[in-house]
Amino acid sequence: MTLENYIYETVSEIINGGYEEVKPRIEKHKEIYNDDTAICFDLLALGCFQNKDYESFYQLMNDAVFLVDNSKDSITKIFNEMILGYVNFKEKNLELYAINYNKARKLSIKNQKTDFFEKLNSILKCPPISHYSNSHNQTKDPLISLVNIGQAVAAEKNIDLLIKTIAEETKAALNADRCTVFLYDKETDELYSKVATGLNSKELRIPAKRGLAGHVVHTGETINIKDAYKDKRFNPDVDKKTGYRTKTILCMPIKNFNQEIIGVFQVLNKFDEYFTPDDEDLLVAIASSAGISLENAQLFERQRKLLEEQRIVLDSFIETLATSIDARDKITSGHSTRVKAYSVLIAHEFGMEQNDILILEKAAALHDIGKIGIRDAVLQKEGKLTPEEYKHIQQHVEITHHILEKIHMSKDFQQITEIACSHHEKFDGTGYYRHLKGEEIPFGGRILAVSDVFDAITSKRHYRDKMPIAKVIDIIKDGAGSHFDPLVVEKFLSIHLDKIVEVFCLESHMKVNKRDKSTLEKYNLLDLYYSIINNCSNKLLQVFNKYYVGVDVEHE
Repeated sequence: MTLENYIYETVSEIINGGYEEVKPRIEKHKEIYNDDTAICFDLLALGCFQNKDYESFYQLMNDAVFLVDNSKDSITKIFNEMILGYVNFKEKNLELYAINYNKARKLSIKNQKTDFFEKLNSILKCPPISHYSNSHNQTKDPLISLVNIGQAVAAEKNIDLLIKTIAEETKAALNADRCTVFLYDKETDELYSKVATGLNSKELRIPAKRGLAGHVVHTGETINIKDAYKDKRFNPDVDKKTGYRTKTILCMPIKNFNQEIIGVFQVLNKFDEYFTPDDEDLLVAIASSAGISLENAQLFERQRKLLEEQRIVLDSFIETLATSIDARDKITSGHSTRVKAYSVLIAHEFGMEQNDILILEKAAALHDIGKIGIRDAVLQKEGKLTPEEYKHIQQHVEITHHILEKIHMSKDFQQITEIACSHHEKFDGTGYYRHLKGEEIPFGGRILAVSDVFDAITSKRHYRDKMPIAKVIDIIKDGAGSHFDPLVVEKFLSIHLDKIVEVFCLESHMKVNKRDKSTLEKYNLLDLYYSIINNCSNKLLQVFNKYYVGVDVEHE
């Protein structure tokens, strides 16, 4: 059961007099799920309020408010405001109720939790504050409504969330039951929306030649209907399907800065009878602000898609370059892919940001691109290289730098270049080709250095077999402080074995079975090393070697 469903069910039981029966379940939930403690205090407080145990209510609610103030969870914050609002409504503290209700509603819009807000509000049976205010002849300031909407949509770039926010705020401002914002797709001559407040929020598309919204988008007229079923333009089919009863309708075009129609407002069922000329004026002002925000969001979305397409092209370009090395050097085919995989594992151990990991991945894929400039006779030689040949192959790092620096890209790509061409630098400064030392070497380059060596000595070549894993780990350990950054070595050796063997499987095409995974995920490379040198676990080594050697030794 989801947390939201747990809240719905428990609140419903408490409201209907079942607090004593549900109380033990709340206490148990509080003990098991520490993250939900504030919600449990709110539920217990609600139960005490229903039972008129006001002293316990205040104690529990104070605890809940303290926990909520220190929480970042949107559900927790919304729920607390709604329980406070319910209590204030029942106690006729209407000004406080209005504050709680509006806080909860705005939090639900901001965090895309309007479904939670609407459903819980229907269980608590609290009326919308705007409806309640008007029924008590309190006037609504349209300027405040416009300010609220302006604040809500000003910085929002996500088009779906923006549409939903505008619809929710407009519904409240006009004291209506529902509001839908349709956008106009000129290419298909369709109106579409992902908002239908009170109904599902899935995308709805309708031909712009039909219905009231279609009439508005093509004529630019504003339609204000006092009785939908007496108006021939109204189509009752939607009501028949949903069981909803449409009474009053206010439909108005949304225009951009150039006064082109880009969408339509459709507001339904004014709580206090009819939509007035004042409502029309307010909606005109809302539409003006909303039109600019929606067009900006659409432009932002198009730019986002363009950048995504560019990213795909760049990734394809990088993949093509990396593949070109495999095509020339069959001996090390797949090396860059595995180095990338090991580097990402190390990055996760450090808790690196996602963008930094993406940069590291691209650098790993391109770190050997300079081998394009190495002679075939040297690159594809199966035996030991001569000193001259070794010196020649070392030039691939400098060639990598020269190739990548000619690609005019973003600042991120400059980092990729620096990381890629520093994977043969050594921590003590004796590496090549720039003889960088310690933290002069880009951090990503220090990660690549460990990944590159580990893959080189754990991969089979025509002229040698894979090195025994204990010897491999010895080389990595002994290189800490001289060849490698000691902190990178420490993080690498702490990677769990199930993740390491998954990289081996990229070459062997084996799959790690569940039984072996449950064994391997308990240990890291350092554990494996000490178990080997101390002869502690032949079983662990056997399972590991199945994937390291690429042969199921149990069945050989």
